[in-house]
Amino acid sequence: MTGDRLKTVLDLIDRANAGDPNSTEVERGSTCPAELVYGQRMSRNLERFCGQASEHLRIAARAQHIERWKSPRNSYPQGRVGYLKWRKDLKDYHARRAGELMLEAGYEREDAKRVGALIRKERLKHDEEAQALEDVACLVFLEHYAAEFIAEHSDDKVIAILGKTAGKMSAAGLAATTRLGLPERLSRLLHEALETAKEN
Repeated sequence: MTGDRLKTVLDLIDRANAGDPNSTEVERGSTCPAELVYGQRMSRNLERFCGQASEHLRIAARAQHIERWKSPRNSYPQGRVGYLKWRKDLKDYHARRAGELMLEAGYEREDAKRVGALIRKERLKHDEEAQALEDVACLVFLEHYAAEFIAEHSDDKVIAILGKTAGKMSAAGLAATTRLGLPERLSRLLHEALETAKEN
C-alpha cells in the first residue's frame, strides 16, 4: 500500500511537471519538459546520495520545483528584495502543490506538512533530511546546469557563486562533488571556491 501510494504521488508530480512549456535537452539531442527532467534528476541524485531516503524526502526531491514556470522571476520586482520574495513564494507554492498531490494519493495531512517543511528547507543545517535535500539540489545544479550558467561569467564571479553554493552543503555533500566528473573549468573553479572558503 505504501509503495503504491508513493508511486502514485511521484506519477502525479511528473504529470504536473510535464506541462512545462520550457524544454531541456537530454540524451541524443531530444528534449523534454524542463521541470519534468529536473524532478527526475533530483530523484536519481537522491538515490545515489542517500539510498535509504524516507518517503517524505523522496517526494520533496521530486517536487522541489513543481510547476516552477507558473511563477517566473520577471513577474516580481528587480533587485534583491524582489528576488527573495520570489524565492519564498516559490517554496510556499511548491510545498502547497506537493501537499495537494499527496492528499490526492492517499497521504495524511501530517505527511504533507512534513514534505512542505522539507521543500521550504525549514531548519536547514539542523534537520538532516532538509540538509540532504539541499545537498542534492546543489549536486544537481553542479552536474547539469552550472557549466552553462558559468559560461556567462568571469572566474572571480563564478568562484563567488560556487562559494555560496558550497556554503549551503554538508561535508557529505561536498565530498559527493568529487564524484560528479565535472568539466575542467567548473571543477577548477569549484576547487578554488572551496579553498577560498577554508581561508575565510
